[in-house]
Amino acid sequence: MKDILIVEDNEELGALMRDFLTREGYTVTWKMTGEEGILALKEDKFRLMLLDVMLPGFDGYETLRIIRKELGLPVLMMSARNDDQSKILGLDVGADDYVEKPFSMPVLLSKIKAILRRNYDMAQERKELSYDDIHIDLDDMTVRKGDRVIPVNGKELDILIYFLKNPDKAIRKEALFDAVWGSDCMTEISTLAVYIRWLREKIEDDPKNPKYIHTIWRVGYRFGLVNK
Repeated sequence: MKDILIVEDNEELGALMRDFLTREGYTVTWKMTGEEGILALKEDKFRLMLLDVMLPGFDGYETLRIIRKELGLPVLMMSARNDDQSKILGLDVGADDYVEKPFSMPVLLSKIKAILRRNYDMAQERKELSYDDIHIDLDDMTVRKGDRVIPVNGKELDILIYFLKNPDKAIRKEALFDAVWGSDCMTEISTLAVYIRWLREKIEDDPKNPKYIHTIWRVGYRFGLVNK
């Protein structure tokens, strides 16, 4: 598995990021279009994707929508657009974080380390997370319920991973939100409830009577079987 896939059409910036991150010890692949990035993900596995918003052909949002249909790898979006709507759109499409251009290499490195730490450090020796008949393969970030693959990606996948790492515990919604979005994220905490609903629709047999994800009034959530 390679570390980082960069999709950036600015040659100067792309080369700068590639060379900087390579010196920091990461294995890096650099592509210049969304289409090339999608092909690269079909040929290799990566731990993280750095994705520019303004790309020729498929822009960053469309590229991420396509990727999220099959893959749950972390994605850091990069853009010169600094308006709230652009940031919210990127996060809603499935980005894990958003960095504004121009940015310094140390700031970029800090965000990369934070995303990798959230997604990999806690389970670097484990290849799979399991609870009852739900299984997450941490190599290709796929979710299975029994023998069936469930299309859980982006923040939904991050939430499910957090749940499987903390089963049968009362989890405050603030702690869950900070773990998945980061404490400095601009997204409203109310967004968490929307993602919980979407996740229930995918993993629960009856989302209105959940077996796994239980709401704890005025606290947050608990993941686990009631009688386990």
